[in-house]
Amino acid sequence: MPESRIRWRRGRVTATGRSWRDALELTVDVPGDGELRALAYPSLVGHPEPGDDVLLNTTAWAQKLGTGGYAMVVAVPDRLPPDPPTGGGHLVKARYTPLQVSVRGVDEQDTEHHELLAEADSLDGMPVVVADLHSALPAVLIGALATDPDLKVAYVMTDGGALSAGFSRTLGALARSLVGIVTVGQSFGGDLEAVSVHTGLLAAKHVLAADLAIVAQGPGNLGTGTPWGFSGVAAGEACNAVSVLGGQPIGALRISDADPRPRHRGVSHHSLTAFGRVALAGVTLVAPRGLGSELGEQVDEDLAGQPERNPVVWVDTDGLEKALALSPVPLSTMGRGYPEERAYFLAAAAAGRYAALAVPVPPDADGATDDITGSTTDAATTDAATTDAATTDATDAAAGPDPAAGA
Repeated sequence: MPESRIRWRRGRVTATGRSWRDALELTVDVPGDGELRALAYPSLVGHPEPGDDVLLNTTAWAQKLGTGGYAMVVAVPDRLPPDPPTGGGHLVKARYTPLQVSVRGVDEQDTEHHELLAEADSLDGMPVVVADLHSALPAVLIGALATDPDLKVAYVMTDGGALSAGFSRTLGALARSLVGIVTVGQSFGGDLEAVSVHTGLLAAKHVLAADLAIVAQGPGNLGTGTPWGFSGVAAGEACNAVSVLGGQPIGALRISDADPRPRHRGVSHHSLTAFGRVALAGVTLVAPRGLGSELGEQVDEDLAGQPERNPVVWVDTDGLEKALALSPVPLSTMGRGYPEERAYFLAAAAAGRYAALAVPVPPDADGATDDITGSTTDAATTDAATTDAATTDATDAAAGPDPAAGA
């Protein structure tokens, strides 16, 4: 007999707490464990109420994990939810697990978008910011909308972290600022559901009419402290998908001077591996100005070994710190907030700014298109394709450490 992989418990709901999107916090009294924090997804298990007996998966709770440290409600056995409506979708996600779900895919046959996506094969130059952590999402979005508040921004959620989009409180708060959420792979619960990153990106462009997209996993990064054992490695594969579909892949670098782990100080080895070794078609890497002389020099040194296919662009961050301070959601990564992780969030916001300025300009009446170039005064960036240098300074195209270091 195989060993059990789940720590099962029964308990009774004593109180309900916060709710957002498709998630409900509960307090559950469990014999032997006492009162513990639990989470239910109402679309999967119904809406538990005080007095209900619930079946729980307490594995992550017992391990005292951070992001995933809830007891998860598996069922309310005495009050099951109604059956889903007939004629629903045929995409099965979280496949062959006890809680596999059927969703309607955006490109399924007999759906309104099937014909459109059957023909779609290009992102038409749409910039796509790729990050390896979910915590970068609000900062990237802030950077983009602080640069151009009229942009339509879509979020494509991959399946390296939480599978349910409902788990993210960030998404609950940012939904009004996004044109839509596309859940791809095994993840589910977005405004649109797609089979792959590729179809998710095409749906963002052609169904949601997004000007730019952000790709990142859901909350709950997985890492083992080994060179390849981290879920964010999929960021490199996402860059490949963007490239093959004719988009502009832009890397949001994971930069820190607050992380106690040496492998994540300066530019994290996660970014260097995913973008430098997995993104084989190239990705523009955005570094923020104003990091301070020591960290700026470290970042410049860390990025010096990137392949020629990955241009590095230093982007002006004027106004971004003020915008980050006004974030509608708490900015936090690995248990550290802003401004402690100032460099991390500033790097993500700078990537959003660069992407906003890289949105293709529609042809004018004469059919001409303006190039996105300029100085830090009017464009804050340069078109990395206009230079052969692997490192591009956003002001004068001179390679070297951030000239605004210490400012």
